[in-house]
Amino acid sequence: MTEGNFVDYVKLTVRSGNGGRGSTHLHREKYVAKGGTEGGGGGQGGNVNVKTNKKLWKVDSVKFKKHFIAGHGGDGSKNRSSGAQGEDTIIEVPLGTVVRHSQTREILFEITNENEEQILLEGGLGGRGNWHFKSATNQTPRYAQPGIEGSELDITLELKVLADIGLVGFPNAGKSTLLSVLTAAKPKIADYEFTTLKPNLGIVEYRDYRSFIMADIPGIIEGAADGKGLGHYFLRHIERNSVLLFLIPADTVSVASDFKILQNELIKFNPELMDKSYAVALTKADLLDDELKSEYQKQLQKIFENVPHFIISSVTEYNLKALKEGLWDLLIAENV
Repeated sequence: MTEGNFVDYVKLTVRSGNGGRGSTHLHREKYVAKGGTEGGGGGQGGNVNVKTNKKLWKVDSVKFKKHFIAGHGGDGSKNRSSGAQGEDTIIEVPLGTVVRHSQTREILFEITNENEEQILLEGGLGGRGNWHFKSATNQTPRYAQPGIEGSELDITLELKVLADIGLVGFPNAGKSTLLSVLTAAKPKIADYEFTTLKPNLGIVEYRDYRSFIMADIPGIIEGAADGKGLGHYFLRHIERNSVLLFLIPADTVSVASDFKILQNELIKFNPELMDKSYAVALTKADLLDDELKSEYQKQLQKIFENVPHFIISSVTEYNLKALKEGLWDLLIAENV
């Protein structure tokens, strides 16, 4: 999936259907002088529902349709017949979609399960017909209720990427290059910051026909948790990854310092992010000779003693098999 086609933020206006009017019909028959009331109630207006579609990866199914309006309920009629219920409108979204109130930013609900369907707006109730108001003292009421109008709401759909492995690192840490080598994804790759502005997803083929999903999250910078550099926009995608892989380039000034900054930004944004399982990979090993690799290995062992860590090169595919093995083990442990 290429970045340019990825849509993860859409604003919509939705409206549920109006309830139908109740009927004031009076029974009329040739030899029945006082047939009484028989007006039925109006049908309920249609709901606006949000439903999972596991075939979707992004929210572009609604990108060009900004208004979703449910059907109105039918009016009641004679013979105590109720009006037809208004047709529901269904907004299909991928797993991991957050539905927010556009004005207040309140989260209304999240779609996190397959075959999940949530009612976003209920349709207006149909009005009761005159038959419902018949009593001992009023045998032929000539009034009925109008239907209740539907509701309107401005919402925002936000997609938080659902993936097995989320790549975390500074801009130009090699995330897009790694994804392009391990998967069939074709992310934009260049040697300037913020090449990736939206997540890219790819499927990593493992042995015995098994696979896992990897997400290239746009690069984090210091201050991202405070909104710097579209930080909130980027960081929200990390919440929906099972395992995190921190990527630190070999040409960095300090591996420990880079990791600490990344770690702090995640904690400031959402402390629970550091409860996730994670691994660390030193990228761009093609820049290192054997002696430097050995020195870096000692350094990584000291800093990340109890954390899986790897020295890799996406360009030469150095140590990528070991990386896949380690990530798969983390995923298995996470799901036990």
